[in-house]
Amino acid sequence: MEIKIGVRSVHREIVLESEQTAEEVEQELRNALAADRGVFSLTDVKGNRYIVPVAALGFVEIGEGETRSVGFGGTL
Repeated sequence: MEIKIGVRSVHREIVLESEQTAEEVEQELRNALAADRGVFSLTDVKGNRYIVPVAALGFVEIGEGETRSVGFGGTL
């Protein structure tokens, strides 16, 4: 699952691959938004942890990761 996180006043977005489902990520976000002074926390497939205060969140985009083809052959 590819997740993009926009942080206020930061020009680059955070892009990560997670093994969580879209529903799990959305529930994590809902829990963080409901908490007073909450933080949105995710772990990527490499084990890196991303922690963003919800007050700094601009957006969260949840989508399927791209399947990348390997080699020189094209699809017909």
